[in-house]
Amino acid sequence: MIHTKVRSARVLLFLGVNFAILLVLGIVFSVLGIDGLLDAQGVHLDLMALLVYSLVIGFAGSFISLAISKWIAKRTMRVRVIEQPANRTEEWLVDTIRRHSETCHIQPPEFGIFDSPQPNAFATGMNKNNALVAVSTGLLKQMSQDEVEAVIGHEMAHVANGDMVTMALLQGVLNTFVIFLSRVIGFLVDRLVFRVQRGFGPGYFIVSIVAQILLSVLATIVVMWFSRRREFRADAGGAYLAGRDKMISALQRLREVSQPRDLPDTMAAFGISGTRPTSRMRQLFLSHPPLEERIRALQNNEVQP
Repeated sequence: MIHTKVRSARVLLFLGVNFAILLVLGIVFSVLGIDGLLDAQGVHLDLMALLVYSLVIGFAGSFISLAISKWIAKRTMRVRVIEQPANRTEEWLVDTIRRHSETCHIQPPEFGIFDSPQPNAFATGMNKNNALVAVSTGLLKQMSQDEVEAVIGHEMAHVANGDMVTMALLQGVLNTFVIFLSRVIGFLVDRLVFRVQRGFGPGYFIVSIVAQILLSVLATIVVMWFSRRREFRADAGGAYLAGRDKMISALQRLREVSQPRDLPDTMAAFGISGTRPTSRMRQLFLSHPPLEERIRALQNNEVQP
């Protein structure tokens, strides 16, 4: 039985980079005094200016993380991109990518292999015609050709569905509200608790950062819920491209893996594997539904690609 440690390879990468960019942009804007422009009157907060400010930072963080996601994925996972197949296995893999791409009516993504004993795979990239799909050496060793084809189909479904861009848009909206509300909370505490009358006191910056962290946790719950919904669709897409029996067999194989290990935290979402929640709270932060639920959904044909 698969333990609760195997996860896939996109969402946490995206969230981690996004959070880091937001934090850096927030600090830079504060140091440059741009926050002060939102309080030109010294007493009243300009909510419209704050909203524009939040939109700029929120969507900048989201789309910068999306734009560099493929670059980071290659280096974090040390992906060896197959430019010229060196053996029959690589020829078959590249041909499978090409066939799935034709069916999905998209440009073939870059395809690579990363060294990991655990069966896993991921897809990422700026858009559906400029993506990266990669599989682990463990997946190639432990799965049959039919199961590998289904896993690739699952990742290709993520690409064809535009999940990366949709995730970026969702994260941009959530970033905007996180930044907006955290600044409003910081402003109110600064004025009502610390009695600052003009400009911003230390309380504003401290409270804004704390509020941004807490609100980001709530935003993460929303993103993870969305990610779980997309996994069901990607499974259905993999079943459409490779065959339902192959997709079910691939998920069952993942479930049978003993003592799996996590991918690095920066790469632990948007791939093929899932985890089994140990508590209701933990379940809120899972990027993937439990494998049993995904298998059951395919068996009952509950989701359309």
